[in-house]
Amino acid sequence: MFPEKWITSPNHQASPFYARKAFRLDKEPDSAEILICGLGQFILSLNGEKVGDHELDPAWTDYRKEIQFLRFDVTKHLHAGVNAIGVEVGNGWYSKMDEGYTFAFPPFMPKNPNPYVPFGECLPLALTLTVCFSDGTRMTLCADETFRVSPHPATMSNVFGSETLDGRLEQEGWNEGDFDDSAWECASPVPEEDIPQGIPREQTQPPVRVIKTYEARSIKPYPREVYDFGQNMSGILELELFGKCGDRVSIYPAEKLTPEGDVDQTAKNWARVDSVITCILGKDDAWQRFRMKFTYFAGRYVALKRVPRRPREEEPSDGGIRIRCLRAHAITSAWKQAGKFHCDHEPYNEIYAMIERTVEANLLSVHTDCPTIERFAWQEPNHLMAPSIFFMKDGRELWDKFLRDMRNAQHSAEDYFLDYEGNRFYPGEGMMPSQAPCYIPNVLPVPGMGSFYDIIPWGSTCILGTYWHYLFYGDEKIIEKNFEAGARYLAYLKTKRTEEGFISHGLGDWGNPRKELARENIETAFLYADAKILGGFARILGKEREGRELESFAREVMENYNKRLLVFDSEKGLWYYRTRMQNDGMHRIQAAQALPLFWGMVPKDKEEDVVRALRLILEEEGAFISGEIGLPYIIQTARKYGFNDLICEFITKREHPSYYAFVLDGMTTLGEYWEKNPRSHCHDMLGHIIEWYYNGIAGILLEEPGFKKVTIRPYLPEGMHRFTCSYPSVRGEIFVSVEETRKAIFLETRLPVGIDYKIDTVHLAAKGKKVYKRN
Repeated sequence: MFPEKWITSPNHQASPFYARKAFRLDKEPDSAEILICGLGQFILSLNGEKVGDHELDPAWTDYRKEIQFLRFDVTKHLHAGVNAIGVEVGNGWYSKMDEGYTFAFPPFMPKNPNPYVPFGECLPLALTLTVCFSDGTRMTLCADETFRVSPHPATMSNVFGSETLDGRLEQEGWNEGDFDDSAWECASPVPEEDIPQGIPREQTQPPVRVIKTYEARSIKPYPREVYDFGQNMSGILELELFGKCGDRVSIYPAEKLTPEGDVDQTAKNWARVDSVITCILGKDDAWQRFRMKFTYFAGRYVALKRVPRRPREEEPSDGGIRIRCLRAHAITSAWKQAGKFHCDHEPYNEIYAMIERTVEANLLSVHTDCPTIERFAWQEPNHLMAPSIFFMKDGRELWDKFLRDMRNAQHSAEDYFLDYEGNRFYPGEGMMPSQAPCYIPNVLPVPGMGSFYDIIPWGSTCILGTYWHYLFYGDEKIIEKNFEAGARYLAYLKTKRTEEGFISHGLGDWGNPRKELARENIETAFLYADAKILGGFARILGKEREGRELESFAREVMENYNKRLLVFDSEKGLWYYRTRMQNDGMHRIQAAQALPLFWGMVPKDKEEDVVRALRLILEEEGAFISGEIGLPYIIQTARKYGFNDLICEFITKREHPSYYAFVLDGMTTLGEYWEKNPRSHCHDMLGHIIEWYYNGIAGILLEEPGFKKVTIRPYLPEGMHRFTCSYPSVRGEIFVSVEETRKAIFLETRLPVGIDYKIDTVHLAAKGKKVYKRN
C-alpha cells in the first residue's frame, strides 16, 4: 500500500531538496522494494547508485485528481550493514518555477484570467522501503522526520527547460551510508492543508527513458560557441567543466540557427523561447560533471557563454573555463518499438525517420504539442495521430493513461473558471477540455478565433482515442473504462448545436494553410462520428437500447448535414459538400469531402460523385491543402478510393505543403505548419502519413479489432522497387515485403496463425508485371 505520510524540507518552500536516511540491515536481504513518489519530479538512489533508468518520474498528471507512485525492486542495491536511501525532489508542474522562459499567451489573445495555480506550497516526498529476509522476517522503513534534508544544487528548475545547477552546493557521497549528515536538518511533515489530494496510482505506462545519446559537434567558435547535436529532440543535457569555483557556463538551446550561425530562440510570430541551463563550478581546477535533473531541454543546437567569477588575464595559465563531454540524451516515453518500415526510395525513409523522431520528442508521460514553446497535453493528436503512432510504437499503456487524464479533466456542472470581468464561468457538465492535464487553462473563446478550450476534435479523443485503441489492441476493457465519459461528453455536445444543427464554436481545420477552417463541416462530422462510434460501444457492452438511441441520433445528424451541405454542381455535373466560410460565400475544400466519405455519411447514390469531387480538388490544387484535423481523413480517403498516386506525388514535393519539403529544409523533426521556419520545429500533429506507410504501401488493412482479420493489399510507389514492413500485432507479427525486378514483382508475406487474412495483389498487378507470391 502506498505510504500515507508525506515529508518535505523544514522551510516548507517549493525549492528542490535532497533527502536521505542511513539504516542498518543485520543480514543479507532476500528481496526488497520501494514504493515512492516525490512531487513534482524525483530521482531515487540507494548506496550511491541511481535506482532504475527512468527520467522525470513521476508522470505529469492533474495532482488534485491523481498522483503516480513507482515501485522499484531494489534487492540488488542493498546489503548487510549500513545502507542509505537518497532522494532528490524538484518542482516540475507541481509548483512551477518561472525563472527563464515560461509560456505566456501571446499579445493577440486577451489576458488569461485563469493563470497557473501551484498544487502545493512545498514539495512533498513519500516512500516505503520493505525488506524481506530468507528467515521470513521483514523490515519496513517509511519517510518520516528521521530523514535528513538539505538544499539541492538545482537551485532553479523550470518545467519549460531552464535549470540552474550550482556545483558549490554539491555534496559528494550524500547518498551513501557513511556520509556525515549532521549539518543537515530533519525533514518536516507536510502540513495537512498541503498534503497531495490526488488518488495514488501505481505508474503502469512506460516511463521516460533515454533512447539515444548525441555527441555535440562544434560549428561556431569562441567567444559564443555554438554546437550541433545533429538531431532536434527532447533531451537531458550533460557536460563536464573545468575552471575556478564560481565560474559559470550558460547554455542556450534552440531548434534552429540565425543566418549568422548563432542559435535562434525566436518562435515565429509568437515569443522568444529564451530557455537557459546554467552550470556554476563548485571546485578550483578540477573537472566537474553537470547533468540536468528535473526538466529537459528541447532543440538541436546549443550556444555556450562562459562567465568567469572574476576577470582574468587574456590567456590565463589555467586555460580559463574548459568544456568537454558535451552531449544530449534524447528521452521519450515511446521507447517500446512496434512496426518497422524501410525501402529503397530514400525520401520515404527520411520522411518516416523525421516523423518518428518527432513522435518520440513529444511523448513524455503526456502527449505534448511541442517540447519547445508550450509542452501542453493537447488532446487532438491522441486520436488523429493514434493509428500512425500505434503502427510505430507500442501505445497500449500510454493511451490508457492519456484517456484516464481526460476522465480526470472532464467537467462537472459545478466546475467553473473566471471570465474576463472576474465573474464565474461554468463550462458545463460533461465538457471535455482540449488539454488533459491542463495546468494553464484558457477557457474563454478568443474573439475571431473560436474556443481553444472547448473544441470537439480535441474533446472527442475520449471517444475516438478509445476507438483506435480498441481497433489496434482488441481489448474491450478500454471501452468499459471510457464509455461513461464519452456518453457525458456527447450529451454536452448536444447542448452546443446551433439552430441549424451544427457544431461550429471551435477551431475547425486547425493549421490549414489557407485558413479554410470549415467549422460547420469539420466539427459536425465529428459529432456524427462520436455518436456513431459510441453507439457501437454501447452494443459491445450489451447496452442495446442506448446503442439504438445513439445510432438514431447519429442518423439525425447525418441527414441534417447532407440536407444543408450536400449540393449539386451543375457545371461539373456532380454532388459535393459545400463549405460556408466566414464571409458566407460558398467554397469547396478537400477536408469537407473526405470526412463524410471516411465516416460513411455520404448517401450511397452520391458517393461516387463526392469521390470524384475530392479527386478533382486534389488534382486542381496539386497538394494536400489541409490542417491537422482534416489531413488524416484526406490521406486515408484518398487511399481507400485509389488515389495512391496523388499521395506519393504530394508528400514528396520539393516545396510546401509537403513532408519532403521539411527534409529539404534541413529539419530532423516535423514542423508545426506547412512552411519554412514554422513556429515550432517539432510538432507531430501533421504526421498522419505514417499510417499510410503501413496500410497504403504495405497494405496492412485492419478489418476487425485486434487484427483478428486483415487484408494485405500492397502498393509500390513510382521510383520505389523494394520495401519491407513488419508490425507486431497483438496476435503476432505481420510481415510484408515487395521487390520489383525488370520482369516481375515478388510479394512475401508472413502472418501469425489465428489471423483471418486475404492477400490482394490488385495494386501490384496494375504495374503490368507478373506478381509472384512468396509465403
